[in-house]
Amino acid sequence: MTVTALFRPHENKAALVYDLISVLGGSWLIALAAQFSISLPFSPVPITGQTFAVLLVGALAGRRLGSLSVMAYLAQGLAGLPVFAGGSSGLARLLGPTGGYLLGFLGAAWLIGNLAEHGWTLRLDKTLLAMLLANTLIYLVGLPYLALFIGVDKALALGLYPFLIGDLIKILLATLCLPFGWKVYLALRTRFI
Repeated sequence: MTVTALFRPHENKAALVYDLISVLGGSWLIALAAQFSISLPFSPVPITGQTFAVLLVGALAGRRLGSLSVMAYLAQGLAGLPVFAGGSSGLARLLGPTGGYLLGFLGAAWLIGNLAEHGWTLRLDKTLLAMLLANTLIYLVGLPYLALFIGVDKALALGLYPFLIGDLIKILLATLCLPFGWKVYLALRTRFI
């Protein structure tokens, strides 16, 4: 069970408000993290904070609300809001070279949320493993999609290797921020619901 589920009100109206705030807050956290973007001159894939946010949101909110947060984030970008990396938006982002990574966020949020619901985020070692597995899922979707644009031979060199150290740092940060996120959910529960 995730912390979100523990703090979720039992009354239907309050639970709906809680879910809505969780989903919108999660999508906005991902959007904010996407603005921390560094373009690499040799790769169509930028370095962003999105992975950190997706992993944290999924671990905090669980598979249902975490996935809905990513869906809301993608919908906001498709609607033209500047939520994707570097303030971009639109269908072209999902259909372009980085679209697979964006779609991979959905599976990653579901996976880390599911693992959290099964107690994987209660111990540091299992949290790190859960986040590593979810991050790997992003690459399993993103790299083949990127390969359609730049070729299989270049996909690892331009879409994986330059990002490994940064992803490990983001995984560590998300793991360390998880207890703070629990406190935010508790404050949300006690102040607004």
